[in-house]
Amino acid sequence: MSSDTDPMAEIRASFFIECEELLEALQDSLQTMDDGDGDTETINIVFRAVHSIKGGAGAFGLEALVRFAHRYETVLDEVRAGRFDVTAEAMKVFFQAADHLSDLVRISRDGEALPDDKTAELLTALDAFLPSLAVTEEEEPEEIDFQPMGLALDLDFGGDAPAFDLSDLPPPPPMPGPTAGPFVITFTPHTELFATGNEPALLLRNLLELGQGTVTCDTTQVPDLENLTSEVPHLTWTVVLDADVEQTEVATIFDFVEGLCTLNITQDGADTSGTTAQDTALSPAPADPSLIQPLPEAPSPTPAESAPKPQTPPTPSPPKAPATSAKPTAGGGGAAAKSVVRVDLDRIERLVNLVGELVINQAMLSQSLEQSGLSPHSDAMNGLEEFQRLTRDIQDSVMMIRAQPVKSLFQRMSRIVREASSAVDKDVRLHTFGEATEVDKTVIERLADPLTHMIRNAVDHGLESKEDRIAAGKSPQGTVNLTAAHRSGRVVIEISDDGAGINRPKVLQIAIDKGLIPPDVQLSDTEIDNLLFLPGFSTASVVSDLSGRGVGMDVVRTAIQALGGRITTTSQPGQGTSFSISLPLTLAVLDGMVVEVAGETLVLPLNLVIETLTLQHDDVEMVRPGNHVIEVRSGFVPLFDLGAAMGYRAPLDNFGDAVVLLIALEDGGRAAIMIDNILDQRQVVIKGLDDSFYRAPGIAAATILGDGQIALILDPSDIINSTSSSAISQAGTPPASQAAGASA
Repeated sequence: MSSDTDPMAEIRASFFIECEELLEALQDSLQTMDDGDGDTETINIVFRAVHSIKGGAGAFGLEALVRFAHRYETVLDEVRAGRFDVTAEAMKVFFQAADHLSDLVRISRDGEALPDDKTAELLTALDAFLPSLAVTEEEEPEEIDFQPMGLALDLDFGGDAPAFDLSDLPPPPPMPGPTAGPFVITFTPHTELFATGNEPALLLRNLLELGQGTVTCDTTQVPDLENLTSEVPHLTWTVVLDADVEQTEVATIFDFVEGLCTLNITQDGADTSGTTAQDTALSPAPADPSLIQPLPEAPSPTPAESAPKPQTPPTPSPPKAPATSAKPTAGGGGAAAKSVVRVDLDRIERLVNLVGELVINQAMLSQSLEQSGLSPHSDAMNGLEEFQRLTRDIQDSVMMIRAQPVKSLFQRMSRIVREASSAVDKDVRLHTFGEATEVDKTVIERLADPLTHMIRNAVDHGLESKEDRIAAGKSPQGTVNLTAAHRSGRVVIEISDDGAGINRPKVLQIAIDKGLIPPDVQLSDTEIDNLLFLPGFSTASVVSDLSGRGVGMDVVRTAIQALGGRITTTSQPGQGTSFSISLPLTLAVLDGMVVEVAGETLVLPLNLVIETLTLQHDDVEMVRPGNHVIEVRSGFVPLFDLGAAMGYRAPLDNFGDAVVLLIALEDGGRAAIMIDNILDQRQVVIKGLDDSFYRAPGIAAATILGDGQIALILDPSDIINSTSSSAISQAGTPPASQAAGASA
């Protein structure tokens, strides 16, 4: 490690990263409880998540975070002990407290101003569930001052190790029922523990909050004064803890000092060191973090070194199941923790760029060898095939590194639903599906804002009030569904509600009143639905915190199109509305079909091409001037001339021997695109166009081909929509309809 690297800064950053994982586990478990599956382990996960955040925050002096987490876990401890029945109102407060805890973590990380008013409001709401605890909480000191070696010790260098009680600590609540036996925790800090800002007094305090116990300090290893080195710790603490908790929960107290101390945990007072996996040993980390070596068997202690036993030890009970040596996680559940390596995102981006260059060079090499006239069975061509396969495998692996589940994004939407429903006084429940669906990290980050707009829109406009829902024979509680799935090589995210649906006459009238469309316009249901995406359109009659300013759905459409995606709308009166967002899985590489149109080389996404056809002139039927269809397997499909749509040439009069690509559309339909020739099928690297370039309809990005030529990557669905809207406009529909239709 370089001398200018701050170890504390790195450890602090690691703490906040771990907080994100703990908060995710907290939200998951709270949702499970809200769904009615609040078993004991789920409640323990919630408690451990809050407790772990509090323990880490205390090590860094984040007093506001410690105080709030402590009051939160006090209520959760009552739930865990079975002394408090969780109601719907309590779950609402628990969710709000979890959201606020997340805010406090973010604020503590970024050094922003603390929301004291909101904190006080939530603390009052939490205390209201447990009036009997209010006095105890009020008597706690406002400031928690953890001074180095803050425990008062009567150090006797003559021999026997004195025992002491932390009498200044508030007494823990009585534990329900008999315990399986006391835990004996032997804790010896290393020099690195103090160098990283950790404090044994805080660890011991957190231990005693789990139950009742005594602490003994062993000073027999302290050298004579003339030989004493202040930087080297010589003390060992032994804690006899009587608590009705799992052994993994005791070990969780020492999560943030793993590798910085020697720790031994036994139960029932039996020394099982070196014989069972019941002990949890935290020694300096080996070279491979996934391998945790047990401590060597300790020699038999002398009477002076022996840990004090309780005056009346309880009857030993059968030993519990051995605990794994892996670091316990908030998720619990007994599943083995996966080894995770945290890598800076810039390094991954550089790796992705290098893979993109590798794909381009592989294409150039392939084209050069093909033009050399070598036999397909030559060693060079066989080696090229193997190189292509390896390039594909590397590219797939790198894309998997960038991919991450949409779960974190969906959890953020749960909070948006809670806040939005509270603002408009509606009872709304969010159901999420497909949270494990993986998408490029860049796509997830840029999707957060448009998805927030749509969720708020569904709560504010889509769902009726409680009274209206009851009058319509519906449940008073509205439902919003958020779904993610892979479909045809893309990711599709759907936001649907069970509200009243789109009031199309009202939407049409508002658009006319605002001057967005002419009064005599004739629009289909789909075109009316697309009016929602026009700039300045809003159905809200009153400006509120959620809506009414005419900004929202047009921003959503622009953001989705910037990601190379599309958004479509379906609605049934009285049944609800659904918005479907289709996005590419990655913004880096795609499988493309290289085609030629009017002398121009273009690339179409291969996953959209169903099949290729060769036309004869008699295969084409004209519906009206400029509109043609072809018959494909007893069905008619609209035909679009790609060269004419892109402005490369005039529309063709003769369709003989034309090559047609049958394209799959997002709504399940099909369309045929006419081209001149198919040149190749290969992987291409997506190169985004600069904002200074004109964004013509149908152009998604660009790429570099094997011969160094630049080719445009097309979005066939956008071309079809634009061409269809243009044809409708020429037939008499005003231009405003064209803008609405293009947004689909």
